[in-house]
Amino acid sequence: MLRVAVAGLMVLASFQQAIACTAVDLVAADKAVIAGRTMEWAFDMKWTLKSLPKGTELALTAPPALGLPEVKVATRHALIGISAEIIPGGAILEGQNAAGLGMSGNFLPGFTEYQTVTKADKGYVSILGFGAWALGMHASVAEVRAALPGIKVWSDPSLPSGPTPPTIHMVFTDRTGAGIVVEYVGGELRIHDNVAHVLTNAPTYDWHLTNLRNYLNLSTVGVSERLLGSANVTAIGQGGGLLGMPGDYSPPSRFVRAAFMRHFITPPKTAVEARQAVGHILNTVDIPLGIAQSKEGGQLISDYTQWVAIKDLTNNKLMIADYAHRLTYLTIDLDQIFAQTTPSAKLVTDLPYPAVIDGTGALKN
Repeated sequence: MLRVAVAGLMVLASFQQAIACTAVDLVAADKAVIAGRTMEWAFDMKWTLKSLPKGTELALTAPPALGLPEVKVATRHALIGISAEIIPGGAILEGQNAAGLGMSGNFLPGFTEYQTVTKADKGYVSILGFGAWALGMHASVAEVRAALPGIKVWSDPSLPSGPTPPTIHMVFTDRTGAGIVVEYVGGELRIHDNVAHVLTNAPTYDWHLTNLRNYLNLSTVGVSERLLGSANVTAIGQGGGLLGMPGDYSPPSRFVRAAFMRHFITPPKTAVEARQAVGHILNTVDIPLGIAQSKEGGQLISDYTQWVAIKDLTNNKLMIADYAHRLTYLTIDLDQIFAQTTPSAKLVTDLPYPAVIDGTGALKN
């Protein structure tokens, strides 16, 4: 029995190492709400930036074995999302809509168990269709919270999910600054207020909040000097108050790091400052190729930050950078995209990222 338990924990640790995402949100003094996230993966998921106009028809399905009909609904809000197009039909795991609601889906392996749909149910959606439904049909965190108990979210082997099972928990943020984390554990819906304004991966959100109690000693202010006997011992540099902050890339460590940064960074005054602040926080969890590796089936795989997205939910802006363009974010004015009447799509790696500006001329005589 002990060997079985240890083996299970080793498998869980392997999954956690192979899937690493971090989300964080901030509210500026001017009330602008910014929500950003990194997406780490070890496989090419054909990440695609997709826009769906208001009125797009969605087909909400139940497990095929039940023989239940598709429920067709027309989206109430235009949306833009990042979809894993390696999955037939795609699956939106990141996005925002014209009403200022944002969503980030982070993986929760080893803990996620979705709901069981029965023949008596009238409301259902697969986890692969969940992102489009949530963003297309709801304007706020309050609306999502109210709607979730009335719809069953499911997954089974009939879903073509690609190289990784779609075990996901979601964080929602809206332009009021409200936020919730949605998880499915033991076949039951769990909704947490996002009091930390941070989400990573496994374990569950409540576990991460408890784990923060291990780091109450962290401080932005270090001890500058201490008298030991007759010797005045002085600090050798700034930052000593953060001694003990975890620096690895495991989900618990990234949660602690991002939560500390988010709550103690100098509060931004404007949307522009808040975007920069979120970008700086996400830089602390950015994973370069070759740094976070694991062995699965005898194969060495490397998790890395495939893209970063920063959503300005107040001003309908999206900033995005892929792995090859981390020095130059692309900014998209979503008001123009939301006004479109037809959908559009572009691979994240094929977006027209701005070139790095050559500043040599500024110093030439």
